[in-house]
Amino acid sequence: MQPVRVLVVDDSRSARSLIRALIEAAPGLIVCGEAADGREAVEKTLALKPDIVTMDLQMPEMDGMQAIEEIMSRHAVPILVLSDLADARNAIAAVARGALEAARKPAFDEGPGLAMRLRILARIPVIRHIRRNGALTVKFGPEDPSPPAHLDARTPTEPSRRGSPVVAIASSTGGPQALARILPDLPADFAAPVLIAQHISDGFAGAMADWLSHLCALPVKIPVEGEALVPGQIYLADSITHMTLGAGRRIRLEQRVETDMYRPSCDRLLASVAAQVGRDAVGVILTGMGRDGAQGMLALAKAGGTTIAQDEATSVIFGMNREAILAGGVQLTLPLDLIAAKLCMLAGRRTAQGGGIV
Repeated sequence: MQPVRVLVVDDSRSARSLIRALIEAAPGLIVCGEAADGREAVEKTLALKPDIVTMDLQMPEMDGMQAIEEIMSRHAVPILVLSDLADARNAIAAVARGALEAARKPAFDEGPGLAMRLRILARIPVIRHIRRNGALTVKFGPEDPSPPAHLDARTPTEPSRRGSPVVAIASSTGGPQALARILPDLPADFAAPVLIAQHISDGFAGAMADWLSHLCALPVKIPVEGEALVPGQIYLADSITHMTLGAGRRIRLEQRVETDMYRPSCDRLLASVAAQVGRDAVGVILTGMGRDGAQGMLALAKAGGTTIAQDEATSVIFGMNREAILAGGVQLTLPLDLIAAKLCMLAGRRTAQGGGIV
C-alpha cells in the first residue's frame, strides 16, 4: 500500500519540524513537502498533489483561510487545520470554508493521534467547489469578538415540558458544514430544544457554538450540569464530557475516560434522549466516520421516536449514518436541504393532548 503523502504548511520552522517528525515517525505516512505561507501552500498542492494537507491559519503573504479557498477551488484535497486554541474561532470558520477538520497543534507526545487522524481524513473524497456566500463564509477575528447585539436578545425562558418534542443530532466529519446548512433554517419560534453531539477536538466546542450563533435565529450554547431544557435553545456538547439527558429533562454531563473513542459520544446522547423522552424524541444522524450513533438511533427508534439520517449523496462521508441505517434505527433518509423542514414539521405537530409527535 502506498504511504499517505502529507504537505505540511506553517510559517513557523519549529512547528513544521515538529509536525514532520511526528508524521515521519508513524508508519504509512510521509511528508512530501513543506510550505511557509498560504501562497506557497497553493503552489505546492498543485505541483505535488499530496493526499492531505496540514494547514496553519495565521501566515504571511496569504493566510490559511485564503489558501483553503484557493486549494478547494483549484485542486480539492483533504485539509486538516492545525491551530492554536487562541485562534479556535477562525479554525472553525476554516472548516466551513472546506477543511475537513480542525485540531490544536500537536505536542511532542501526540504523534499517534495526529497520524491516525491523517490516515482517516486522507481517505475521504473531497470535491472541487467553493462557497463564498451565506452561512459558510462567516469568519471571526479581533474585529468581531462577540455575537451581534440582536443575537443576545434571544433568551428562551419556558422549560421543555413532558409530551413536547426534543431533537437530538449526531455528527462527525463534515458535521460542521451540515449543521451550518440545517440550523439556520430553523425559525426563531422553533418549538423544541436541540441537543447536538458533534465529534470535535478539545478546546474547539466554544468556538463552534459562537460560530453557529452567528448563523442561526436560535441561540447556541455549551450546556452546564443540571440545566433544564428550553424549547428554541440549541445545546452543543463539549468534548471534555459526554452530554446526556437525565430525569426531568435536565442536562447531565458524564465524565469521559481515556479509552473513549468518540468525544463527545453520540450513542450516549441519543440513548439518553430515547430513555427520557421516548416517542416525543426526534433523532438525526449526519455525515461522519465510524459507527458512533448507530446504537443510539436504534434505541430511539425502539422507544417510539422519529429517526432521520442524512443521505449518502449529500454526506461528506457516508459512515455513521450508513451504520445507523444498516442497524435498523433509521426511519427516514433525507438530503441535507430537506432535514430542517422536516424538523419544523415534527416539532410543530403534536397531539391535541400535548402528547407525542404524530
